[in-house]
Amino acid sequence: MAAQLPHMGLLVYGLNFWPELTGVGKYSGEMALWLAGRSHALRVVTAPPYYPLWQVPAGYTAARYQQQAWGPGGAVAITRCPLWVPKQLTTLRRLLHLASFALSSVPALWRALRARPDVLMVVVPTLFSAPLALLLARLFGVPAWLHVQDFEVDAMFDLGMGGRGGWTRRLAMALESAVLTRFDRVSTISPPMVNRLLAKGVSPARCVLFPNWVDLSAVYPMQGPNALRARLGLADDDVLVLYAGNMGEKQGLDLVIDAARALAADPRIRFVLAGSGAARDRLVEDARALGNVQWLPLQPMERLNEMLNAADVHVLPQRADAADLVMPSKLTGMLASGRATLGTAAVGTQLGQVLDEAGCRVDPGDVPALVAALQRLAGNPALRQSLGQRGRAYAEQHLAQDAIMGRLEVQLATLVASRLKARRSSP
Repeated sequence: MAAQLPHMGLLVYGLNFWPELTGVGKYSGEMALWLAGRSHALRVVTAPPYYPLWQVPAGYTAARYQQQAWGPGGAVAITRCPLWVPKQLTTLRRLLHLASFALSSVPALWRALRARPDVLMVVVPTLFSAPLALLLARLFGVPAWLHVQDFEVDAMFDLGMGGRGGWTRRLAMALESAVLTRFDRVSTISPPMVNRLLAKGVSPARCVLFPNWVDLSAVYPMQGPNALRARLGLADDDVLVLYAGNMGEKQGLDLVIDAARALAADPRIRFVLAGSGAARDRLVEDARALGNVQWLPLQPMERLNEMLNAADVHVLPQRADAADLVMPSKLTGMLASGRATLGTAAVGTQLGQVLDEAGCRVDPGDVPALVAALQRLAGNPALRQSLGQRGRAYAEQHLAQDAIMGRLEVQLATLVASRLKARRSSP
């Protein structure tokens, strides 16, 4: 690990956080815990956990503020803010949900910024919260960093959730650009997404590549019998095709159900979909007649590695219209598990490039190609093993948590030092 840098006070502000097991909350929680482990002072302003089930679990409330200390010695101080969580999702309800956090979090953010942290890091989604966070950071003289996990404005229109576009899209894009270009640093998780930041007007000097990562000591290839396979009633020669993660509309899981339907007569291949999300009930109903599909709830972290190692093939669908708007967070664990990864992505996209190097790629929406690839992998254990080894090697080279977080720590320290230097030189 790199030499210890000067201790910093860091404020993380975002809708999703630990103990959410998937997506943005997972990575924001791991980031905060890692930085706290490096003796930096961490405060977090967030909402109660709700994702991907879209319901607040026992022990938390969406109706009032809660204080929480987390991590070794309570090193991460968390303030959770009231949140409206809709039972059924529509575009309008999703927007109101985001707005509820943007409004309720203002008092908590104000109090946290009054303590003058060294850096405020705002995590997107949601961009709703970014303008006021930036304004308050300027008011208190705190450097502001925006980290973009998803380009939610682009996705809203490109995935059909924002209507047909036109003037509303142009207005939304203009407002987004006005926000992005005013932060001291703007980071995102893949090179094509960095290029998108540049296209939106962010200065190259302010752009930072901050990819998602995997803890290679927590996710690793396992040998011997797998307890989850035994619980599922799978024989040693059954080929398990696994999807594990959020089940939203943008994941494109209909493709997996279509492939299972096409392979229903093949006794070797079994499909398991593990997770929760807005589209799960619809998908379960669509697959009700399929005997080769099983469903699992989202698994706890202590069973994550066991679940990932139960797979013979990880399947990762991505809709063509989501290319380079998001980088699937679940990919890191798939590759690190040492099991073959098969995904749908267009040539030249970031996901496509990773799959061509470390897994197997077919074009988005191409069910026959996906079916053919699954049949080929099912019949060739040596190929599955080779792809799994390539995936693990890629994870070790590019996705190691300590390396990625170490670079972030240096970038944060550089931002703090430059701000201090500017203050000293000002009249």
